[in-house]
Amino acid sequence: MKLYTWPTPNGYKVAIFLREAGLPYEAIGVNISQGDQFKPEFLKLTPNNKIPVLVDESSEISSAPIVLFESGCILEYLADKTGQFLPAQGTPERYVALQWLYWQMAGLGPMLGQNHHFSSYAPEKIPYAIDRYMNETKRLYAVLDHQLEKSEYVAGKDYTIADMAVYPWIVSHPKQGQSLDDYPFVKAWFAKIKERPAVKAAYEEGSALRGKHGPTVNANSASILFGQKGEHLRKK
Repeated sequence: MKLYTWPTPNGYKVAIFLREAGLPYEAIGVNISQGDQFKPEFLKLTPNNKIPVLVDESSEISSAPIVLFESGCILEYLADKTGQFLPAQGTPERYVALQWLYWQMAGLGPMLGQNHHFSSYAPEKIPYAIDRYMNETKRLYAVLDHQLEKSEYVAGKDYTIADMAVYPWIVSHPKQGQSLDDYPFVKAWFAKIKERPAVKAAYEEGSALRGKHGPTVNANSASILFGQKGEHLRKK
């Protein structure tokens, strides 16, 4: 398998799963701060020009390679492929895990991403936008804390793809203006996930991919990351 990725929360999700499941794979860096995501060879894999992308050349469900983008879809695919980290088909527990995966994909990730943008990267500080996404971040952290008060892991008693999806977004809690002391159950869960060997290995791999390039978002990369309008997909 090949994982086209970069050290961002969504990239780390899939790397964590592959490490947890012990699946061999090749990590291919797509430096989104330098525009690698717009190169023709990458756009052949995903028209959405986002990482991660998984290419599985040994899929049991297709004679042709499986090519997937969207980190949540990739996690669900890998869970079904391996029979790990997602309860079995037809069980209530499976849908509990999937609802928390989708919660992360539809809510936690996008809202925290907007928090990052308007608090740290936007060239103009817009108080309404900062307050809007900061408040929603606090609400989502409170939801997660409430859930973890009731269960050891995000989706219940077992570690699942829901935990893998949520954890990388909590890593940047200081940048989001959050103290984990305000969310004691999130804090305990976060410390436990952080110590998993597969999680540590995924983050070590991410640091190696980034290498000398430094932070993904900087003065030179902002226009690449935030100024695109899809022109690369329009017919000339």
